[in-house]
Amino acid sequence: MSDVLDGVRDHYRATGLTERLKTVLAVLGPEDQQLTPQQLGALDQFHTRGLAATAELAKLAGITADMSVLDVGSGVGGPARFLAATYGCRVTGVDLSEPFVDAARYLTQRTGQSEQVSFHTASALELPFDDGRFDVVLLQHVAMNISDRAQLYREIRRVLKTGGKFATFDVISNGSEPHYPVPWARTPATSFLLTITATQEAIEQAGFRTLAWQDDTETAKAWIAQLRASGPPPSPNLSVVMGTDFAQLANNLGRNLMEGRLGILTAVFEAAPANT
Repeated sequence: MSDVLDGVRDHYRATGLTERLKTVLAVLGPEDQQLTPQQLGALDQFHTRGLAATAELAKLAGITADMSVLDVGSGVGGPARFLAATYGCRVTGVDLSEPFVDAARYLTQRTGQSEQVSFHTASALELPFDDGRFDVVLLQHVAMNISDRAQLYREIRRVLKTGGKFATFDVISNGSEPHYPVPWARTPATSFLLTITATQEAIEQAGFRTLAWQDDTETAKAWIAQLRASGPPPSPNLSVVMGTDFAQLANNLGRNLMEGRLGILTAVFEAAPANT
């Protein structure tokens, strides 16, 4: 297990990320100029369909201002900042990558949201929070890196209040081996995809009941086609975070979706009472 975790950390190592961000963000204004979450959308939404997917998932989860939200696998903090700015809720992010957490804190400082949004370096399999602390947990393009799905979903259930919502937006397997490298793994060694049926079963067995469930593969494919037609991405973009080979990683994700090797799942679950 530790070898797998080390492999995932290495994939998201991003050494010197905060300094790179300071350099590229100079095009948006001086260091003391406050930025908006929308200005950072091209580089801080590390999942298919970007900001639009986060907005749709949050709406499906029914997030409101009085809620405490946890973003598991928060990356450089884009979804967390968007949720706080849009709904007025308090958001906590956790990520395995220390450079990502450092960068998330820096970007959150630049958007003036440090009092409302916080980040911690931690494993999704050992969340550093008390039982029943959160109203909503978000998980976007994270589970593919985690082999022990049962423990992942149990931890999410543990930190949720009974009746709380678990909203997930993730990549699923359609039964064929994907082409590598992809955004979450450069080799199969750190990729742990489940089918749509196995994903639902694992989540429900951890103490959840399904509220909403939709296959968003066709929507994702349309988004990929639109990206291809529109030319190079705006700058700054995710290559700042993931390195110069990010275009290849993204292209392979698109290829896998178009060939039917992978799919995209959107779902919301409710934390059921214990022993039900």
